[in-house]
Amino acid sequence: MLTAILWGGLAAASLLIGFVLAGRGLSNRTIGMIMGIGAGALLSAIAYELIPESELYGGGMALFFCMGALAFFFADWMIDRRGGEDRKDIAGDQAGGSGSAIFIGTLLDNIPESIILGMGLAVGGGISTAFLAAVFVSNLPEGVAGTLNLEASGRSRRSIFWMWTSLVLISAACAGLGYFAIQWLPRADGKNAQAFAAGAMLTMLADAMMPEAFEHGGKLVGIFTVMGFLIAAILSVME
Repeated sequence: MLTAILWGGLAAASLLIGFVLAGRGLSNRTIGMIMGIGAGALLSAIAYELIPESELYGGGMALFFCMGALAFFFADWMIDRRGGEDRKDIAGDQAGGSGSAIFIGTLLDNIPESIILGMGLAVGGGISTAFLAAVFVSNLPEGVAGTLNLEASGRSRRSIFWMWTSLVLISAACAGLGYFAIQWLPRADGKNAQAFAAGAMLTMLADAMMPEAFEHGGKLVGIFTVMGFLIAAILSVME
């Protein structure tokens, strides 16, 4: 479990790197391209790691996949109504938003990924390099965007740092929870949970991450998305 906690914390630690980069004047175009790489890597992780084609025919995984999408959609809708709608806006235009809603929304984005990291370690005996890399890269622009929007909503840099630090710790705990769930439920193989998380992650990508990347990164984001997908796919196949 300790190993799962450490990997979960590492995957979310890029939020803190994003926090640092937000204060270094990184251009929106550059952040958009990084976001494109992260989106492509997550798409690859969903396709190769979370939704094996052979498991879809029974219908169970398809049902959990749709349930995950709906769960994220409604949770995200509630957070949007409370001031977290533009938490991924890398232009930092969240002046009228709620800092708490931005934080909770970012946590919502990270929980499924962290739990699946822990479950994958429990089931396979090792961490998926492809999935870990995808989560790490996708969290980087989210850390930048979240920091800019938290600042715009009136939060101090010190306060934002501790918010991200607490989120890294929560993500680590969620990875430990995923590992614990598999260890204490011998009949569970985590496949339905993976399908649920995949539906939630894909909805997040389509709803916010990819549109934001293209808005600020331009047409080249398509190429960077393909690069991210290809790198993660190669890592997955190599494993």
